[in-house]
Amino acid sequence: GENTPFTTMSGSEVFSLEMSKTEALTQAMRKSIGVQILEETEVMEGEVVEIQIDTSFASGDNKPGGKKGGMEKTGRLTLCTTDMETVYDLGTKMIDALSKEKVTAGDVITIDKASGKITKLGRSFSRSRDYDAMGSQTRFVQCPEGELQKRKEVVHNVSLHEIDVINSRQQGFLALFAGDTGEIKSEVREQIDAKVVEWKEEG
Repeated sequence: GENTPFTTMSGSEVFSLEMSKTEALTQAMRKSIGVQILEETEVMEGEVVEIQIDTSFASGDNKPGGKKGGMEKTGRLTLCTTDMETVYDLGTKMIDALSKEKVTAGDVITIDKASGKITKLGRSFSRSRDYDAMGSQTRFVQCPEGELQKRKEVVHNVSLHEIDVINSRQQGFLALFAGDTGEIKSEVREQIDAKVVEWKEEG
C-alpha cells in the first residue's frame, strides 16, 4: 500500500566516508521496515454552527511590570451533531488554529483534545446549496451522530530507522529533519527491536 516505506540508494552512499558500509546498508534496510502504531485519542467532532470572535484592546496599566497592552481575542464556537449542540469558549491559540484552517460555519471538524489540533473533514451536506462557499474540490460529509466528544483510533506510520534516530540522540527529532544521523549504536537498535516485539505481542 501507499504507507509501505521504499528506499532507493546509490553506490556512492554505501561507499561514503561518513559511515561504514555495514551501517549504510543497515540504515537503508531499517528505513524500509515500517511500523504502524495505533493510538487512542479523545476528540470532539461536529458541525460548526457559528464562530464568534471578539477583538478588544487591553490597556497595559493593570498588568504587572507595566507591560503595554495589546489586542486580546476571545471567542465562542458552537458545534453540533445530529443529537446535541454545545457552545465552547475559545482562547487565542484556538482562534488562531481555526483561522489557519479557514474554518467557517457549515464545516465538519475534529479537534484533538490533547494537542488542540484541528482537522477539517469537509462541508456538511446541509450546506450543499451554498454555491458561493464552495469550490470544485469541496468534499461533502454527513453531520456526525451521537456525542460531540468521542474516542478515536489514530494510526501513525513510522520506519524502524526513524525510531532509531529519535532514540539515539538527545536532539533526535532535529537530527531526523536535518538528515544528520551519523552511526547509530547497536545497543540502541537492540532495545528498539525488543520494544517493537513487545508492542507486537501486546497487539
